Amino acid sequence: MSNGSEGATPGFLVWRLSMKWRVAVDRAVAPLGLTHAQYSLVASLYGMRRSGERPSQRRLADHTGLEPLYVSKLARALETAGLLERTRDPRDPRAVQLALTEQGCEVGARAITVVHGLLQQLLEPLGGLESARAREFARDLTALLDAPLDPFSENETEQS
Repeated sequence: MSNGSEGATPGFLVWRLSMKWRVAVDRAVAPLGLTHAQYSLVASLYGMRRSGERPSQRRLADHTGLEPLYVSKLARALETAGLLERTRDPRDPRAVQLALTEQGCEVGARAITVVHGLLQQLLEPLGGLESARAREFARDLTALLDAPLDPFSENETEQS
């Protein structure tokens, strides 16, 4: 285990791993003109486009786990950079739909390739991306992400 992690709580380790990943992705996609947060939108839109979906900003926020206001800010920056277009949803005039431009698709494909290589490096200690341990790790992470988390429930229980 790396320095500073001996005896650490799972919460601290999750936080450290997420910070390590964020910094690594930021550095890896910077040459493409993206930040980690922008990459999360571009890569998500790339995948959604392939399945025929043109999501609203709200849908993309739900998909990425980012706050809707932050998604709106990121989308504006990506639109200014020519990577995505924002249009009114014909079914709901209050909603904005997002789609990658041709340039956005090109940058997205390159960024996904770069980050995929980074993910392979990260998972190498578990036997690589396609290993049984990596699949089990992904299942464990999914279980943790799917678990409800109410930051007030513990405090309310203690006060009762």
